[in-house]
Amino acid sequence: MNVICTEIPDVSLVEPTVYQDDRGFFYESYNQKRFIDRTGVATNFVQDNHSRSQQNVLRGLHYQIEQPQGKLVRVAVGAVFDVAVDLRKSSPTFGKWVGAILSAENKRQLWVPPGFAHGFLVVSEVAEVLYKTTDYYAPEHERCLLWNDPKIAIAWPLSGEPILSAKDRDGQPLDAAEVFP
Repeated sequence: MNVICTEIPDVSLVEPTVYQDDRGFFYESYNQKRFIDRTGVATNFVQDNHSRSQQNVLRGLHYQIEQPQGKLVRVAVGAVFDVAVDLRKSSPTFGKWVGAILSAENKRQLWVPPGFAHGFLVVSEVAEVLYKTTDYYAPEHERCLLWNDPKIAIAWPLSGEPILSAKDRDGQPLDAAEVFP
């Protein structure tokens, strides 16, 4: 496993070791001991989520103001542009974002710590996204940061208008959003 630091030190790209031959491939998508050894993040994942979306679907930017979730995100089918936005007011990277292409082909994963908003844009025909979370889904604590807030200025690789849920269309700009201390 290789861990790549991003511009936000707490967010990491994780590249698994892939064993491939003429039969196909094998890799460990998660190994707790290696994850802790390589990232320094000792966490306990309690829930696995799986979504399927079509091209140009943009999901996010979601977070839970209480019961914040860390997420280890990967793609099993297709490709997404995956984004994490730092919502920790006391952080030197507050309001900053990092993004990466995660795909079935590159098998990269993004570690998004608690205290961040998370979202993705599907850049392939379809994509299936799987992610582990460090806390349970709590809809009463879920919040949505506006995906196109000019103050954050995420460089989404859009090809046309994104397909959004009503919740994502009505997200809050950073200046009005509930954030973490």
